Amino acid sequence: MTSSSDRSPAVDVQGPKSYEIRTYGCQMNVHDSERLAGLLEDAGYVRAPEGADGDADVVVFNTCAVRENADNRLYGNLGHLAPQKAKRPGMQIAVGGCLAQKDRDTIVKKAPWVDVVFGTHNIGKLPVLLERARVQQEAQVEIAESLEAFPSTLPTRRESAYAAWVSISVGCNNTCTFCIVPALRGKEKDRRPGDILAEVEALVAEGVSEITLLGQNVNAYGSDIGDREAFSKLLRACGNIDGLERVRFTSPHPRDFTDDVIAAMAETPNVMPQLHMPLQSGSDTVLKAMRRSYRQERYLGIIEKVRAAIPHAAITTDIIVGFPGETEEDFEQTLHVVREARFAQAFTFQYSKRPGTPAAEMEDQIPKEVVQARYERLVALQEEISWEENKQQVGRTLELMVAEGEGRKDGATHRLSGRAPDNRLVHFTKPEQDVRPGDVVTVEITYAAPHHLLAEGPVLDVRRTRAGDAWEKRNAEAAQPAGVMLGLPKVGVPEPLPAAANSGCGCD
Repeated sequence: MTSSSDRSPAVDVQGPKSYEIRTYGCQMNVHDSERLAGLLEDAGYVRAPEGADGDADVVVFNTCAVRENADNRLYGNLGHLAPQKAKRPGMQIAVGGCLAQKDRDTIVKKAPWVDVVFGTHNIGKLPVLLERARVQQEAQVEIAESLEAFPSTLPTRRESAYAAWVSISVGCNNTCTFCIVPALRGKEKDRRPGDILAEVEALVAEGVSEITLLGQNVNAYGSDIGDREAFSKLLRACGNIDGLERVRFTSPHPRDFTDDVIAAMAETPNVMPQLHMPLQSGSDTVLKAMRRSYRQERYLGIIEKVRAAIPHAAITTDIIVGFPGETEEDFEQTLHVVREARFAQAFTFQYSKRPGTPAAEMEDQIPKEVVQARYERLVALQEEISWEENKQQVGRTLELMVAEGEGRKDGATHRLSGRAPDNRLVHFTKPEQDVRPGDVVTVEITYAAPHHLLAEGPVLDVRRTRAGDAWEKRNAEAAQPAGVMLGLPKVGVPEPLPAAANSGCGCD
């Protein structure tokens, strides 16, 4: 434990205390932040207004350790809050997530005004640690070495009334040389299928109509319980839940992606025709250096099988450019796979050293200018393919789930936005009939851009749903008195797979 003479004295604050959560990193962190919000509200805190920017009684940083400058970003933000805390008696700052798991006591040494540091395995302790720090007047650093409770078993304050994350496992058994996540989240631990399905059924009863099954390596589910087909069985079981319209999952690993999963996707009507399959590199040499347990031929074979079973599937991927030792020939192999696979989207990353990973110590680190040039070539190729693939959607009639907050120009263009079954983003003409997020509309696609589609004609059909009812009810409750959005990223529906802002673990 570390104490600081600068720490504000304990004070009695009249009325409920406010909180703000700032989330960085992957979908796991977004899901954890929903739980942190639920825990704090269970303890009597209320959300600070949107844009509070530190003007709250408790500010929580849910951190990511993936990027090279993740720690600089954290300490910069903590430094920004130091004068605010000095002016606000009783204000507390907590740091959790992967960087907290990694840096531990270092955080309060560098930023002694921090009150609580907690790890990825003990997010359920946050309210207790905040109270202990307030009473004892010293920083509380508590890092559990193993999982205390699955995130999905904790109280929640979900960001969407109609779509939800459901954690099926935590941790990862892979040892990719560029990834520090397994060291921070531990070995894979699976939830029992009955617990997962019970949570899904409870969510559907509340009005949720779309769920995303979440795991660091989601299709390895079952390795901890000794059933290699557990994930495909889980997908099929979700197909039997009445009222559950859409099932998605992220992220799988090519090593564990088996034929029974492809069959379950193709044969279960509510499992969406969408797959996020991380590639990372098309070069067998680089894949070996990355300690990825598949090669180009295996990867393209999976893509071929998926397309044969689900012809309209939209396939997306992650690619790292400039891994240590990557030659021009290696990079050309990546471009070859991109041309062959014809991804709907690729989330591309320039390799950067990640402290604590084997790759950070490798020789033959690629010069920045070479990485940048390759990155630009890859992006240009993928943009061309994305546009060509989207053009094939023109003329199709699609059912969209109306989304909240995904069309930034909707107000100016008098449009609404929604997600197609394959998760493509579609902007459509606003109908005269009232349409709510969570409702379903039928439209005809008239125009394609690389990253979105347009349906400029009239909406062909509107189906009001229980999910729309749930959204309407939540908004009515929030209107009295105002409990508004805070510092979480705009997740709404769990992000399309995976948005650059919250994917990026590169651990899949």
